[in-house]
Amino acid sequence: MEQNKFKGLGVAMVTPFTSNGAVDIKSLENLTHYLIAGGVDYLVVQGTTGESPTLSIAEKQLTLDTVAEVNQGKLPLVFGIGGNNTLAVVNDFKNYDLSQVDAILSASPYYNKPTQEGIFQHYAKIVEGTDLPIIVYNVPGRTSSNILPNTTLRLANEFDQIIAVKEASGNIEQVMNIIANKPDNFLVISGDDAITMPIMAAGGDGVISVVGNGFPKQFSTMVNACLKDDMNTARHWHYNILPIIDHLFAEGNPAGIKEVLTHKNVMLNNVRLPLVNVSDELKKKLIDLTDQIEKL
Repeated sequence: MEQNKFKGLGVAMVTPFTSNGAVDIKSLENLTHYLIAGGVDYLVVQGTTGESPTLSIAEKQLTLDTVAEVNQGKLPLVFGIGGNNTLAVVNDFKNYDLSQVDAILSASPYYNKPTQEGIFQHYAKIVEGTDLPIIVYNVPGRTSSNILPNTTLRLANEFDQIIAVKEASGNIEQVMNIIANKPDNFLVISGDDAITMPIMAAGGDGVISVVGNGFPKQFSTMVNACLKDDMNTARHWHYNILPIIDHLFAEGNPAGIKEVLTHKNVMLNNVRLPLVNVSDELKKKLIDLTDQIEKL
């Protein structure tokens, strides 16, 4: 089943930048090798963690091509295309070479605050614009509108092409409602690292992760233990990784996880405005927590 490609640990990859703000191709290659070697199940390019709002179409294509060239078909690739102008999102599919992409991750429209019917019609129009499988991304903390379970289930039941939801509402009751009532072949993917274990214990299928950028081996061990119902192993890694997760987001994502990757010599911590690097105080805390996890 095609959906099974997207079970387990997907990583929402950061976009490395050079000191002058250009896309850092060499560091992106390093990161891709690092994640593949770390045992992740699939790669997500140009999600929110990739700072996608600040990249041009050409730069987004460059990041996709770079990851695909290193990946060489080893892992499935998911590419982020979304926005709050439905027709512009549909037209965007024509602006990219998506020949090496396995699925599209598309966030619910932000700022406009559409009704549930508006959200449904938005995704219905996106389905018309591409033949690729679509993962709906519900992230109310960024979009200011929540995709309610009935809307997610309506999309899942009416469009075979919509194969999954990345749920970042933070509401476990909402997530369980979807899991309890979804079609068998529809995936429920956590969008919150901190509650991935409880979501998977409730029947979720994995996570599209931020922390996985920095700790692919450890987090993939936790996620795949959940898939095997090995909750002792899952709890061990969950509670050892949990302390760093809040700190990663304390001063904005992806500045936190980029600091971890800098400490691990994968890349340099450069972000694009309006984001800025983390404070010295948070940097020290992230380094200390990273070293603790690496010793486990």
